[in-house]
Amino acid sequence: MTIVEAERAVIGGIDTHLDVHVAAAVDPVGGLLGVESFAASPAGYNELLGWLSGFGRLSKVGVEGTGAYGAGVARFLRGAGIEVIEVDRLNRQARRQKGKSDPADAEEAARAVLSGRASGQPKTRDGAVEAIRVLVVAKRSARAARLGALNQMRQLSFTGPDQTAITLQGPLGGRSRVPGSRHASTSQW
Repeated sequence: MTIVEAERAVIGGIDTHLDVHVAAAVDPVGGLLGVESFAASPAGYNELLGWLSGFGRLSKVGVEGTGAYGAGVARFLRGAGIEVIEVDRLNRQARRQKGKSDPADAEEAARAVLSGRASGQPKTRDGAVEAIRVLVVAKRSARAARLGALNQMRQLSFTGPDQTAITLQGPLGGRSRVPGSRHASTSQW
């Protein structure tokens, strides 16, 4: 009689950063299978997925920061049909006691998923909510740029020729000169 071992399930954990992500793989009983670093790019995500899948059937991956540095890798993994779990950062006090270590953080992310401590839905950064967020960011940026330009023009009008100040007076709320007055007053805008 031949005994066929079922393909083992693998849980991944990823500590995300701007340029490099550190991934860890653990088996169903929490044994560390490996830790490796990958570029934070589509090619790096593909290598990361291949590496994790090399240990067995990849069932879940815990990712730190799915709304920031981990957004790209989380989107890639979801697109590949992998369940992604949002993992909160470790307790700051515990991190200070143990020291900061990217491999340890990646391993802890995997163990948090395995134990059920991490079960949050990752931020998807798509759909209607993302579209509204992009519009709000663009609106705020445009408003800040407009106010900056108006303030700059107003300040320049104080030292420019009188005709320029009079021309800019209306829409900018610049200085107004009263004939015979030595002082310029500013209106509110």
